[in-house]
Amino acid sequence: MFLGNNTACIHQLASFFYDQHCPELGEMPALVRQRQIRLLIVAGQMLEVEVEEKKRERDEALAERVPPLKLSGLSVEQLQDLCRDLHHKIDVVDEERYDVGLKVTKNDKEIHDLGLKIIELQSKFKKPNLKRVKISAEAMLSVLLGSKHKETIDFKSNLKTVKKPEEKKEEVTDWRQNVDAMSGMEGRKKMFDA
Repeated sequence: MFLGNNTACIHQLASFFYDQHCPELGEMPALVRQRQIRLLIVAGQMLEVEVEEKKRERDEALAERVPPLKLSGLSVEQLQDLCRDLHHKIDVVDEERYDVGLKVTKNDKEIHDLGLKIIELQSKFKKPNLKRVKISAEAMLSVLLGSKHKETIDFKSNLKTVKKPEEKKEEVTDWRQNVDAMSGMEGRKKMFDA
């Protein structure tokens, strides 16, 4: 009557339950209620079987991956080697768990984005491209604070002013005089002194 895995069977039971109730056939409410109770009992039994099956599969997987430890009769060095080996295995499993977690989050994000694209394609409303709007600080405060904003605030006046040091400008004279002054040993000495 019901085929497939247990969760699919429960869905089939639910649809069967809704299909069976036909008020136009003039069924008695007590009979309908008894049928509902029987279906719910069957669904509960199927859920219990599914839980037990999952637990058995988990136990089998753990027994396969993690053999039981034999600690009796081991020396201290052998126990330390065993601990190092277990720590190494734990590190490997943590790395795998981290990688799988990243893949899952990436896939979830991709599924979410694809869902948004589907909704956008199905709907007539297109999300407009936003434009950059230049707004002054006064206008922004008035929008945010509403009627509370009465004073004008000059943000530029609160900034520190930085004065640039004035550069010493040498008077430009005739270049010939400058060349004559710098020529010879006296000119080179002036260059080193300066």
